[in-house]
Amino acid sequence: MEPARSAARLSFGVVILAAGASSRMGKPKLLLPWGETSVLGHLLRQWEKLSAKQIAVVHAASDQPLCAELDRLGFPAGDRIANPQPDRGMFSSVQCAARWSDWNSALTHWVIVLGDQPHLRIETLRALLDLTATRPRSICQPSRQDRARHPVVLSKAVFEDLKISRDDTLRQFLQQVGAQPALCEMDDPGLDFDMDTPADYERALRLSHGRSE
Repeated sequence: MEPARSAARLSFGVVILAAGASSRMGKPKLLLPWGETSVLGHLLRQWEKLSAKQIAVVHAASDQPLCAELDRLGFPAGDRIANPQPDRGMFSSVQCAARWSDWNSALTHWVIVLGDQPHLRIETLRALLDLTATRPRSICQPSRQDRARHPVVLSKAVFEDLKISRDDTLRQFLQQVGAQPALCEMDDPGLDFDMDTPADYERALRLSHGRSE
């Protein structure tokens, strides 16, 4: 099945989680250089290329440097979601996105994207969208060595359930849903780690070096 055609059958939104403190990195991860742009700029370009119908960035309400980068990138103010309590963790940002009222009403799926995985192969993401097109009611994730990884794709029904969830983490929420996720096994070493430390950043740059995305 051709990836572009599979993705074209989906009307999907993307949630980029960008409210983390980057404490282990020592500087804002999403503002680090990546190719000719920043990590954040790369993620936005990547999902635009994959035909996302709408992209929203969840950021800490007080994060002026990240907002300035969004301004520089020309990212619409209307697609920014401020998390007033980012210290509550990643799941608080996911729920902020689920409770946001400005999503395009035509969307059927949402991709929950970690802000610190710019090193994933675009082929991995296309394969994930392919899987979602064939399993539209399932929670879909890439996997490596039979372990589920990020990003996570949720149907509209599951995404809306996030609004009222009392779980502490996304993992707990997904377990509470009960259904086994549909997994797409990929030989992508980028799935093995998030970009949390300076050493991770250097590893991610080496991994992505030479790719055309």
